Amino acid sequence: MTPAVDLAKKRGLNYQLHEYTHDSQATSFGLEAAEKLGVDVTQVFKTLVVSTESNVLAVAILPVDKTLNFKKMAKAVGCKKIQMADPKQVERTTGYVLGGVSPLGQKKRLTTIIDDSAQSYATIYVSGGRRGLEIELPPEQLSATLTARFGAITDD
Repeated sequence: MTPAVDLAKKRGLNYQLHEYTHDSQATSFGLEAAEKLGVDVTQVFKTLVVSTESNVLAVAILPVDKTLNFKKMAKAVGCKKIQMADPKQVERTTGYVLGGVSPLGQKKRLTTIIDDSAQSYATIYVSGGRRGLEIELPPEQLSATLTARFGAITDD
């Protein structure tokens, strides 16, 4: 499987895998996942990797239909400014290709913030580590596994 699934098994997380056939023409991997799985877009979360002004990477996990608020994310990780991380650096650091970056099983553990909207669901969906694979699990288990914090990191 993938490092994400291996970690979920190893930690004994309460998870379910959901596979679908990825369309290479899809412009939004997260919206495609929600549509193909028949799940509300607010329950499917994307994993974004950002870089601080001192080139430290951090992970933002937020609903696929929302936009990351850079100021809120910078505040959540304790810096002044962030930007999207370089795609090659993301792949090297996480071990995943863009569109399949899972918050679970990354090569290097990064500071992670999960949008607080996740707490309103019994389970959320995150990438399983490749395009066409989602892991459904309770947000509290995701947070505990990643030592992540919840915070308001999206545009209102």
